[in-house]
Amino acid sequence: MSIPSTAALDRAPMFRVSLILEALRARPVLMFWVAALAQGTLWTLAPSLFYAAPPGDVPLVLSVGREWLLGSPYGPPLAYWVANIAFVLGGIVGVYLLSQICVIVTFWAVFTLGRRMLGAAHAAMAILLMAGISVFTVPTLAFGPSVLAMPLTALTLLFAYRALADNGLRDWIAAGVTLGLLLLTTYAGLILLALMTVFIVATAQGRARLDSLGPWLSAIALLVVFAPHLYWLYRAGVNPLPALDMLPNLFIGEQRVLAWGNLLLLLLFSHAGLVILAMVAGGVLAGSTPAPAIERVPPEPFAKTYVYYFALAPAFVATLLAVLTESRGPVGGSGPLVVLSGLAVVVAAGDMIRLYRQRISALVWLGLLVMPPAVIVAATLTLPWTAAVDLEVSKPANAMGQFFTETFRRRTGRPLAVVIGDVRTAGLVAFASPDRPSLYIDGSSALSPWLSDDDVREKGAIFVWPVSDQGAAPPTALKERFPDMVAEVPRSFERSMQGRLPLLRIGWAMIRPRRSTP
Repeated sequence: MSIPSTAALDRAPMFRVSLILEALRARPVLMFWVAALAQGTLWTLAPSLFYAAPPGDVPLVLSVGREWLLGSPYGPPLAYWVANIAFVLGGIVGVYLLSQICVIVTFWAVFTLGRRMLGAAHAAMAILLMAGISVFTVPTLAFGPSVLAMPLTALTLLFAYRALADNGLRDWIAAGVTLGLLLLTTYAGLILLALMTVFIVATAQGRARLDSLGPWLSAIALLVVFAPHLYWLYRAGVNPLPALDMLPNLFIGEQRVLAWGNLLLLLLFSHAGLVILAMVAGGVLAGSTPAPAIERVPPEPFAKTYVYYFALAPAFVATLLAVLTESRGPVGGSGPLVVLSGLAVVVAAGDMIRLYRQRISALVWLGLLVMPPAVIVAATLTLPWTAAVDLEVSKPANAMGQFFTETFRRRTGRPLAVVIGDVRTAGLVAFASPDRPSLYIDGSSALSPWLSDDDVREKGAIFVWPVSDQGAAPPTALKERFPDMVAEVPRSFERSMQGRLPLLRIGWAMIRPRRSTP
């Protein structure tokens, strides 16, 4: 055995290995949990500490969930039920925490799937890349069906792959249950159901499994879970996908192709952070500089096909349907469409991934983790002062809910049962009221099938609307339907971050119940 000379040792490449690289090699599971829990913690604390009102459609989601319906004009009920449970148990912080639990479960399912295909180290790298996908950050603050669909999509893909690979009955049943829960969350789950069916029929391994009991048990489990909503659709006579009735009459024209391209570009742009991190760590423009590598056992061709198919096909179909049905965004939201993006990049990177610029890569990843919530907090604190921007999350929800609830109780001797108005104004009052009243959206039974005008006259209500410069009178249509309604002097509220904005003025009126105790 010959001993290398000193000159030969001097010519050998010397690697500087960072702590993160060593952790990826030695403790990839720990790296996964650090990344997932850090992101979940930051995005729970930011809105909990700095938002005075929930963002987006959260007030509507909570109002729908309060009614415990099997279905509504807003789709299947599961996301609304889960949001209401979280709100009852933990208030609005519970809803913010629920959103981040959905993100963490999504990451766990992708990590577990990647660990099965590529090994733990490469699976952890896929999760680190997912920190650069914007749909897992700011949009998750507004909990709704698209947020709950992310973990259900990821779990369905995990269980389905294990079922196809191992043919275990538990995995088949779990895949059917999670896919049924996805359909109970959003009708966009039909896209994944259709694509999964096509994949099973189109692949030799999938067709081979059709001879076993597993796929049929999975189908039965799906139907059992989705049966309550199917029953509601039948009883209500509702077409769950009315927009699809127009598809036979639609053609792909130049404008639709352009709109489709725009949707795909927006979806790709949401991966900007992932691309930057991959370029920095992947050694773009690094020349021939040597770098340490993390190797893996080559994945099976079936695993590669599975990842590529479900990373690309759902986005293709959802954006195409969005264009054909003239939706503003991908059908079902962007989150469920990109759950395998990080894993697909790692699969495509090869069996030996060299990590360049390790220190800079760590700083880029840390910036992708910390900067978005920091920007959200900074904008919330500074924009009302610098640009006089009226932020929805700075609306004084608690003060509004408390004032209108106490006024109704004092005048009628009853708890506040109904709030009438637009989703944002009346929704905030209903959300923040300690009586948890029902929301009668714009006084419309079509938008609020859980209420009617007779219910309002029986229970009484508070009607609220934003006051504009043109006047403080209530909408004429509602005044004609409820002639007993008398407009009160508009109420002014100070925002949590008032800045240079004028006070928030809310017009309001009260409808007394038929039998009230003054």
